[in-house]
Amino acid sequence: MAPSCAYPSGIVPRPPLETASFAIFALPPRRISSKSTLASRALREWQEYEDAVREKDLARALRFLKTMDAAPNLIRPTTPRSPSSTPLFNSSISYTPDLPRPEKDWEVLDTCLNADDMRLVGTAYAFLRDRGLLASFGKCKNIVLDGTRDVTPTVLKELTGLEASKLAPKKWGLSGTSRILLLAFLGGSNLLISQGIDIRPNLAAALALAIIDAIFLGGTCLAQISCFWPPYRRRVLVHEAGHLLTAYLMGCPVRGVILDPIVAMQMSIQGQAGTQFWDENLEKEFAEGRLSSTAFDRYCMVLFAGIAAEALVYGEAKGGENDENLFRGVCLLLKPPLTVAQMSNQARWSVVQSYNLLKWHRHAHRAAVKALEAGHSLSIVIQRIEEAISSGS
Repeated sequence: MAPSCAYPSGIVPRPPLETASFAIFALPPRRISSKSTLASRALREWQEYEDAVREKDLARALRFLKTMDAAPNLIRPTTPRSPSSTPLFNSSISYTPDLPRPEKDWEVLDTCLNADDMRLVGTAYAFLRDRGLLASFGKCKNIVLDGTRDVTPTVLKELTGLEASKLAPKKWGLSGTSRILLLAFLGGSNLLISQGIDIRPNLAAALALAIIDAIFLGGTCLAQISCFWPPYRRRVLVHEAGHLLTAYLMGCPVRGVILDPIVAMQMSIQGQAGTQFWDENLEKEFAEGRLSSTAFDRYCMVLFAGIAAEALVYGEAKGGENDENLFRGVCLLLKPPLTVAQMSNQARWSVVQSYNLLKWHRHAHRAAVKALEAGHSLSIVIQRIEEAISSGS
């Protein structure tokens, strides 16, 4: 079961298949028929891949790409050469055995969201990495900031410049903004009532709907409405991009980023948005009844990366309550379970690690935020991350 980092994709234009043109003069009929058949076969097979991507069928899409690698003699029509370079009395169909198709390989990532088997998602990432497309995937897997493991609030401030309270997710009724909004709402309601406008029935109905939404839908309706407020949505993007980038750099395959609260609810994700990632070592060790410090640290870094991203961009974090709940749940599954003091220390240490990792890759995080904001799919977002890291800007 892939962890879901919670907080509170767009149709990607694909390059069309290259078409083949035919020169029918001065060619033996049998040769035309043979190459026409091969061209039709190639186009039909690549259309099957396009269908698999559109239907988000990861197994079928990945099987097709592996077949192409396993059959180097399998041909595909490519763009014909210019007439000046094409010998007379020769077909203008050209074929390539090495299949230069990186833009097509990337699209397999867009099929991961509907995959039930996370091992298959891991296979897709390994396939692209072996083809040299995911150069930065897992590049920071073994990088941990040197220093003390005992991260007190004082040490946290020294390392990040932020108070511990700035990294605590805000809950309704506890933040200064919430209190101001509540007082303004009550004052406005009292003013309307004093003017003879009785809005108490409307308030009662709105309150009842809010309670029903909170109890039965986890606040999904309110979150959906809040997403139309640009500052709120921007903060969600910053938060989820932090999870995505950290998971990617730590070598954890990302299944997808869900930004729509309704979709998140349908996928049984805690919270109103989420980044689903998978750690093979973590799952294997849990199945064996153990958990190494390396796997646990990596998981915690990804889990607290959303809070770290908000702190890096805004100077404080407001989201991440469900991230903390997931963290506590895992800590209680350990044998022996962590104490409250140990949980707090591990959380602060993880935030420091993620904060510095994102700080070093600030340009890649910014690229991920922009790609998510534009509604791009997972494959495009990861391409933007790779481009930002390779260019260093």
